[in-house]
Amino acid sequence: MTDTRTLPQTASLDGAGLRRVLAVLCLTEITSWGILYYAFPVLSVSISADTGWSLPVIVAAFSLSQLAAALTGIPVGRIIDRVGPRAVMTAGSVLAVPSLLVVAAAPNLPIFYAGWLAAGIAMGAVLYPPAFAALTRWYGDGYVKALMILTLAAGLASTVFAPLTAALVDRYDWRTTYLVLAAILAIITVPGHLLGLRGRWPHPPVPTGTHPVDHRDASRSRAFLALVVALSLGAFAAFAGVFNLVPLLIEQGFSPSLAALTLGLGGVGQVLGRIGYLPLAARTTARTRIVVILAATSTALLGIASTTLALISVAIGAGLIRGIFTLIQATAITDRWGATHYGRLNGLMSAPVVIVMALAPWAGTALSSLTGSYAHAYLVLAAAAVLAAMVATASIPRVGEKGPGADDPASQDANCPR
Repeated sequence: MTDTRTLPQTASLDGAGLRRVLAVLCLTEITSWGILYYAFPVLSVSISADTGWSLPVIVAAFSLSQLAAALTGIPVGRIIDRVGPRAVMTAGSVLAVPSLLVVAAAPNLPIFYAGWLAAGIAMGAVLYPPAFAALTRWYGDGYVKALMILTLAAGLASTVFAPLTAALVDRYDWRTTYLVLAAILAIITVPGHLLGLRGRWPHPPVPTGTHPVDHRDASRSRAFLALVVALSLGAFAAFAGVFNLVPLLIEQGFSPSLAALTLGLGGVGQVLGRIGYLPLAARTTARTRIVVILAATSTALLGIASTTLALISVAIGAGLIRGIFTLIQATAITDRWGATHYGRLNGLMSAPVVIVMALAPWAGTALSSLTGSYAHAYLVLAAAAVLAAMVATASIPRVGEKGPGADDPASQDANCPR
C-alpha cells in the first residue's frame, strides 16, 4: 500500500494568529469577489447604455480578465509555495485598484480591455486559489474546516456587493460607482493582506511513504489529467447552468422576479452544501466524493421538470451541489498528493477550470440557440456532468504512482480529511 500522507507540520502561528489570518481572508475574499467579480454583472447593462458598446463586447472584456486570472494563478501558486501569500496577495490588491480606475475612466474599448486585463491579473493573485493555498499550509491538519469557513464567508460577496453596486449606480453612474468600489477595495484589501497575513511561512510538510511526491511527476500523471478534465467538465455544467438559470425559468413560465428569487435561493443551497462538507468528507473517500458530486451537478432535472415547485427545489439542490463542488476543488490536491506542493499543483489544476468558468455563460447561451431551447441545453449540460463523473473515477493515483494508493480503500480513507 502506498502512503504519501504528509507529516504534521510545526505550527508557525499560534491560535490567535490562525484566527487573524482566517478572519482577514474572509473579509478580503468577500470584498475582492464582490468588487472585482460580482459588481460587473450589475453594471454591464449601464456600461453598454452609456458607452454604446454592445453587451457581448463588454462581457468579452470581463471574460478576458478571467483568462488572465487563470494564467496568473500558475506562477502565483509557485510563489506562494516558496514565500507565502503576504507579498503576492498584497501586490494583487495594489494592482486591482488602478485597474478599476482605468476601467472607470476608459474612453474607448482598447483601454477598457486593458483595464480588465490588469484586473484579471490582480484576481489571479487575490481570489480563491491563493487564499486556499495560504490556509492549507498554515492550518495543517485543520485546513478543511478553515476552507469551509472561508467559502461560507466569501459566499456573502454577491449578497453584500450586488445590492450595494445597484444602489450606487442608481444614484451616480457606472464610472463613479467603480471609483467608489475601488476606494473600498483599497481601504480593506491592501492593509488587510499587508498586515493581516504576517507571520512565519512554515516549511512544506514532508511527505511520507515509499514514493515521495514530486510536483513534476504529479502534474504529468494520468490521475492529474483526469482530475483537471473532470473538474473542468463539472465547472462547465455547473456555471453554464447557474448563469442561464433565469432565462430557463422565464422560458418555463416564471416571472422575472420569481426567476431571480429562485436564483437567490440557489445561494442558500450553496451555504448548506458547504456546511455539510465536513461530515461528507469524514464518511467518504476522495474518489467517492468527486464522482458523486460531479454526477449530481447533472442539470437533467432542470431540463425535464416543469412545475414551479419542482424547478425551485431542483435549483436549490443545484446550489447545494455547487457549494460542495467548491470545496471538492479546494481539497482535491491535498486529498491526492498532500500539501507539500499545493500552490503549484493547485495553480496548474485551477487554470483550465477558471478558463472554462469564464466561457461557460456564453457557451450555455450558445447551446440554447443550437438546441432550440434552454431546457434542451440543460440536457446537454447534464451529459457533460455525467461524463465528468466517469472521468473522475481515474482521478486518484494508482498504486505505483506518485501519490496515495487509490486502489487501496484503506489508503484512500487515510487520506480523507477528518
